[in-house]
Amino acid sequence: MQKELTSSTDWKTIELPVSGMDCAECTRHVQHALAGVPGVASVQVLLSAEKAIVRLDPAVASLDQLRAAVNEAGYSAPAPADAQQMDQQRTYTRKVWTVMALVFGAVLFVVVLGEWFGLFEQITGRVPFVVGAALVVLSGWPIFRNVLRATRKRQVTSHTLMTIGVLAALAVGQWTTAAVVVFFMRIGDYVERFAAEGARKAVRTLTALAPQQARVVRNGAEVEIPVAEVLPGETVIVRPGEQIPVDGIVIDGHATVDQAAITGESLPVEAGPGAHVYAATIASLGSLRVRVERIGADTTFGRVIKLVEEAEANRADVQRFADKFTAYYLPVVLTIAILTLLIRRDPLAMAAVLVVACSCSIALATPIAMLASIGSAAREGILIKGGKYIETLARADVLLIDKTGTLTLGRPRIDEVITLNGASSTEVLAWAASAERDSEHPLADAVRNYALEKGLTLAEPARFRAVPGKGVVAEVDGHLITVGSHRLVASLLDAPNLPLALHRGRDDDSAHLWTNAPPIDLAQTQGKSVLWVTRDHAVIGALTATDTLRRETPVALARLRAMGIATIELLTGDNDATADALAGQLGIPYRANLLPEDKIAVVRDYQQQGKVVVMVGDGVNDAPALAQADVGIAMGAGGADIALEAAHIALLRDDWLLVPAVFALARRTMRVVKTNLFLTAVYNVAGLSLAAAGLLPPILAAAAQSIPDLAILGNSARLLRKGKSRN
Repeated sequence: MQKELTSSTDWKTIELPVSGMDCAECTRHVQHALAGVPGVASVQVLLSAEKAIVRLDPAVASLDQLRAAVNEAGYSAPAPADAQQMDQQRTYTRKVWTVMALVFGAVLFVVVLGEWFGLFEQITGRVPFVVGAALVVLSGWPIFRNVLRATRKRQVTSHTLMTIGVLAALAVGQWTTAAVVVFFMRIGDYVERFAAEGARKAVRTLTALAPQQARVVRNGAEVEIPVAEVLPGETVIVRPGEQIPVDGIVIDGHATVDQAAITGESLPVEAGPGAHVYAATIASLGSLRVRVERIGADTTFGRVIKLVEEAEANRADVQRFADKFTAYYLPVVLTIAILTLLIRRDPLAMAAVLVVACSCSIALATPIAMLASIGSAAREGILIKGGKYIETLARADVLLIDKTGTLTLGRPRIDEVITLNGASSTEVLAWAASAERDSEHPLADAVRNYALEKGLTLAEPARFRAVPGKGVVAEVDGHLITVGSHRLVASLLDAPNLPLALHRGRDDDSAHLWTNAPPIDLAQTQGKSVLWVTRDHAVIGALTATDTLRRETPVALARLRAMGIATIELLTGDNDATADALAGQLGIPYRANLLPEDKIAVVRDYQQQGKVVVMVGDGVNDAPALAQADVGIAMGAGGADIALEAAHIALLRDDWLLVPAVFALARRTMRVVKTNLFLTAVYNVAGLSLAAAGLLPPILAAAAQSIPDLAILGNSARLLRKGKSRN
């Protein structure tokens, strides 16, 4: 919920724990309550995370006002320090009250059912009506209290209708009927709470993995402190079998690290000096000394938890439809109940209509399935940012794929140094590696690593600029060095006085660049990448590089075709020969020599044709195209800020089999959602019809009220089962 903002206000965003929410209807009530506090600009209420994200003006709105608004709405907003303790107390209290309510309700139900069949008339007949009505009010007071609060705020809930049904039963002297209705109202609440808890389970499982303590070296001694007190740059000691508490770089030691908490991958990885390690992973078979880079919510694991918690804010269209339908459904049911009373002159039939109407099941049908799916996917190393991306992915028909780091391993190696115009191979490699010193591209890593293998010392560039999709330009020891594609080199050669801040020059394939260079022609024919090297606008050579196709990619693409993804296309900045060689192995079409803006244009072109486009990239060089696509999927996004930000779905490990797995998950989720909505619709139509016709008494209507919730819970629980991404 957003309000118009003023630019002069110094806005602040806070997270407020909220307890007691069990369904989407609850989140709407909390959202309206918080939005009504003066000084609040926007509110997001997250059912799975049990919190509200509030943007406010701290000069106007206070934390106490927010908590008071939540409490007034019938929920609680404990202080962060008390939240865990209150949650434990609430869980214990809830169990006690549940057992007591079930025992009392079971006895009451047997008695009332016996009375209904004429077996216990003497027992119930001896209970004064006032006593029976008092029992009804007492047992249903938590529900009635929330209904009163909602009524004062001019809100109608599903419990409002059922409360009217209870009042109708009391009005005609049927306290036993009212008591059974209240009993099943409480049972229905318990079922809804159980369903919501099931959906939260995956998120809570992730949160429970967060490390709490760290062993830090301070003043030459090892000190164990809370993770929140660790400072960036400090050294953390990790012993065998312990959790790594921070994101950082190994400065000493070797260990086998289980990264399942981050990537979902069961196979451990080896970590030694220089390796990046992540919080919540587990070191074994060795110890590590780690230099701290990030802690807490800033770690990769922390960001994963945050994104999973906030994923429900990106609601699917079908979920928005269900929310809107619920708002209109309740007045319709109330109208049917009034018509039933006017036509049949039977207050109990009217009460049955009000009791059998189950709007909570409509509200639960979509979010329970979405939350279960998102949480289950997170355990597999698949980070989905919201239900709307699940819904969109389920109907996708175009898949566009980047090459380097996506279809290939992203770890190219230099095969050959080709010299031109009298330069030596050592010169070409040294100039290229020095210019690439500050680049993050995988090809730059290959150039630097090859130079270090040859024992070369790299110079530090005085100035450096990366040109997206083309290469790099740098000033090294007073010389202008260019390393990149023929496009970049051609533009420079046609502009001899071009400064380091590039402007766009010629973009053709200037033929003079590769005359008398047959090794380059051969390299391109073999599908290798060619990096041209110039010094002061003169070509001095080229480097050829080879990247390896991921071995699981052909199987993954075959599965995607079997799912009906008809259009699968490779988009790459490499030359035609390189792209043709790779695409030929996979049997897919390609477009080569593309700049980042060209990839965006391809995505838009398909979208203008009415296609639903999915883009798969490495999340670094393809961020614009990932953002433009209907669904952007980033490969190997663990630890990469830009990947987690740009993509709608992030695969935290480099495994192409996760791509068809996430497609299959999306389709399975939408089948579950549609089944939930169908079951709910059939139930409500049948229940309302039978109740309005007088064929469904209030007692049976109350007993049947929990059926759709149980059906939704059982159907959605299938999504909580651990997926098999490699099958």
